[in-house]
Amino acid sequence: MSEPIYQTEALIAEDIDAYLAQHEHKTMLRFITCGSVDDGKSTLIGRLLYDSKMIFEDQLAALETDSKKVGTQGQEIDFALLVDGLAAEREQGITIDVAYRFFNTEKRKFIVADCPGHEQYTRNMVTGASTADLAVILIDARKGVLVQTRRHSYLCHLIGIRNLVLAVNKMDLVDYDPKVFDDIVADYAAFAKSIGIESFTAMPISGFKGDNITSPSANTPWYTGSTLVEHLETVEVLSSVDAGKPFRMPVQWVNRPNLDFRGFSGLIATGSLKPGDEIRVVPSGKTSKVTRVVTLGGDLDEAVAGQSVTLCLADEIDCSRGDVIAIADNPPQASDQFESTLVWLNDDAMHVGRAYWLKLGTQTVSATVQQPKYVVNVNTMEHLAAKTLDLNAIGVVEIATDRPIVFEAYADNRTLGGFILVDKITNATVAAGMLHFSLRRAQNVHWQPTDITRAEHARLKNQTPRVLWFTGLSGAGKSTIANEVEKRLNLMNRHTFLLDGDNVRHGLNKDLGFTEADRIENIRRVGEVAKLMADAGLIVLTAFISPFRAERDMVRQMIPAGEFVEIYVDTPLAVAEQRDVKGLYKKARAGELKNFTGIDSPYEPPEVPEICVNTAEMSAEEAADYIIQQLLPLK
Repeated sequence: MSEPIYQTEALIAEDIDAYLAQHEHKTMLRFITCGSVDDGKSTLIGRLLYDSKMIFEDQLAALETDSKKVGTQGQEIDFALLVDGLAAEREQGITIDVAYRFFNTEKRKFIVADCPGHEQYTRNMVTGASTADLAVILIDARKGVLVQTRRHSYLCHLIGIRNLVLAVNKMDLVDYDPKVFDDIVADYAAFAKSIGIESFTAMPISGFKGDNITSPSANTPWYTGSTLVEHLETVEVLSSVDAGKPFRMPVQWVNRPNLDFRGFSGLIATGSLKPGDEIRVVPSGKTSKVTRVVTLGGDLDEAVAGQSVTLCLADEIDCSRGDVIAIADNPPQASDQFESTLVWLNDDAMHVGRAYWLKLGTQTVSATVQQPKYVVNVNTMEHLAAKTLDLNAIGVVEIATDRPIVFEAYADNRTLGGFILVDKITNATVAAGMLHFSLRRAQNVHWQPTDITRAEHARLKNQTPRVLWFTGLSGAGKSTIANEVEKRLNLMNRHTFLLDGDNVRHGLNKDLGFTEADRIENIRRVGEVAKLMADAGLIVLTAFISPFRAERDMVRQMIPAGEFVEIYVDTPLAVAEQRDVKGLYKKARAGELKNFTGIDSPYEPPEVPEICVNTAEMSAEEAADYIIQQLLPLK
């Protein structure tokens, strides 16, 4: 596993700087420990930390005279404090999400993520696995393959971890019986094959006793494979695999400290690059040649995957954050519609059709998710029908973005294929996803330019298009006030059209109900229609409850800046319910009408509307006059 101690001591005695340099340039392996609850993940990590300390104990004693260079490497480590990282958690009744630890051996440095085994914290396991080169999947020898074993294995495979170690732990509690080990490996092998795992390395261990962790165990003479640390020291790391792929560097920022220097900075995702290489900026397609590869330590003759660099180009081309610099003759694709696998990480279920922020590499775009094609049952690998995704669900979905993004299949490139979804209102990360491919319709459907522009439509009508979006509770008076405002605009010779919630549901949206997903789709469709009418130069008035801020904001993003006017018809629930013109509140209170806004479905009032009218204090006519005054001068 490691060099003889006397060789290391000789190197320390002869050249302490050479010894430290040797450790500085060691490769780094990131790995996770995962599996079911109480399979011994924290105990194993404690053993790795403790034993790695013991390996260096004699060397560290020699280094005590040079404490400035060694730092804290010589601090005492008590195995009793390391063997079970969950002890304090159990005492306090809490669960730490993911604990990261660092250790090293003579051959390599390591960062290990201790992932929680509870099903409700699967999302945290995904976080830990997203940057890992290897996964150690622990199984309690007394329990065998469990549900979480399957779930974590499937997620590791899905995320692209190809180096899997099946560590059958607690062999000391089954008297190191080889049959127990063989049966578990056979059971796991059958499952692994069913989900596409081509290979894995199985080993019998005891994290508590230390069997087959750093040295072969006399208790398992029937096992002839490598120890865990030997395997960790020799397995191929992800960065070395990525170095052989085509060059890709997402641009993080444009670096221009002075007028004589302009560079594009970022972390190289895959491939290598040298001064003189031809590059292409995607999605613009502009090409140039690399003149310098700059780092804090000086210029490089060659840069490889995993390095942060600044590239200087021969030409002044347009390139900014979110673009990707690629090798000229083999660039990645750009598209706005994809099939992907999504792991839902939020307590609230996915809202079909709602706009989320999609973050991929250095790119951030608005994206909507369609109803899942199917969800995966991790126990049987069945594809099940579903209308949405709940916490920890894994499903295949179609995603559309508001503009093309640069991507590659996740199987080929984690950086350009892996993304997260962020809720626009709460800013919470709600999902992690892996892109499969661009949908064919994204390439087949192109925008057709027309000669009569939006501006010419508006000029013909002698007005600036607007979307006047009336929102409020049922019975607030939205339709009545919108109708009064349109009459006044008509007298001012303005070209208008009123879209009313009830009227639209007689035709365009007659197929939609009042579930949360249907309400989101209802507003999305109305927003698209309002946008088209505004493009025709009209002043569009819409009267919809539109209960969710996210969807109102989605429509706002569709419309040019300054042309979307949110009008909050502010009426207390008690007043709206007292009016109850249509008798809807009475039915909702009686349980005859489900998903009714204000009763069993939420309404999210605007936080900063352009106009607010309180119908408890003014009549519909007074409200309409006030709105017109706020809108003037209408050009």
